[in-house]
Amino acid sequence: MTVTRRASFRLVLAGVTLMTSGRFALAERVNTRADGVAIDGYDPVAYFTQSRPVMGSDEFTAEHAGADYHFASAANRDVFLADPAKYAPQYGGFCAYAVAHGATAPIDPQAFTVSGGKLYMNYSDLVRAQWRNNAEGFISRADGNWPKLSGQ
Repeated sequence: MTVTRRASFRLVLAGVTLMTSGRFALAERVNTRADGVAIDGYDPVAYFTQSRPVMGSDEFTAEHAGADYHFASAANRDVFLADPAKYAPQYGGFCAYAVAHGATAPIDPQAFTVSGGKLYMNYSDLVRAQWRNNAEGFISRADGNWPKLSGQ
């Protein structure tokens, strides 16, 4: 191998090493507004603690998986930061019913379900009603579809 080819090989190897390390891994696809805010600015922790959507504030924010999340309080932000995977919506915050059908769709922050300790968002109240009729089956299908839809 020539010196030039060896140097090129080492550069490629170094790049692959960086890309596969956790620090440089590709982020999961997340449904955000144009400004990078997830769940249209609603507080993900409130869905669990208050069982309803609560608008967050840009005063209390945290970044997770390349998206900015807003919170109603510093306490909610801190709870999220302690375990973001527990509170972030499933399937990157896209409509869970759409993911179960092999697609992504926007969401209505009012149309949500907390089930099995996880947050699922839906496109509308009508879609949420369909989702709830067979949530377990749709979750199984969505779990299978999400890896290819998320780009992971």
